[in-house]
Amino acid sequence: MPTEILVRRAQLTDLQGAARLGASLALMHHQSDPQRYFLPEQAERGYAWWFERELQRPAAVILVAVRGAEVVGYSYGAAEERDWNLLIDRHGVVHDLFVAEEVRRLGVGGQLLDAMIAELEALGAPRIVLYTMVTNERAQQLFRARGFRPTLLEMTRNQPGAAAAQG
Repeated sequence: MPTEILVRRAQLTDLQGAARLGASLALMHHQSDPQRYFLPEQAERGYAWWFERELQRPAAVILVAVRGAEVVGYSYGAAEERDWNLLIDRHGVVHDLFVAEEVRRLGVGGQLLDAMIAELEALGAPRIVLYTMVTNERAQQLFRARGFRPTLLEMTRNQPGAAAAQG
């Protein structure tokens, strides 16, 4: 089994592997807080559809980490214009970063994040934002090591007695 991991822009043939990991990311979020994160039905199929669409958008960036022919990590981000709701000027956003369990702690997440930062800056993003679960301390350590700082804390309130969100 090849051990070298290559990070590059995703191609159409990579999307099924990235979608599989995207579905794992959605499940991880849902399991951590089912009242906040819904679990989409057919998440893998939905991610594949979304990623194929995003590949066509010049401002979107989908990166994959591949070991041999296997996608073992992915990151999805985009360059965005001024957002009045968030009070942020032109920026890049890292929407997703996920690494398969079997290659965690090998630096794959850092490689993906470094490549995403470079891609978003090349698209003209003077700042980059991302969101992470409050409980995901390992990810937060990685983000801090790359110069990210906390700037926003989302807080959620569910109606008392309300059932968990449904997908």
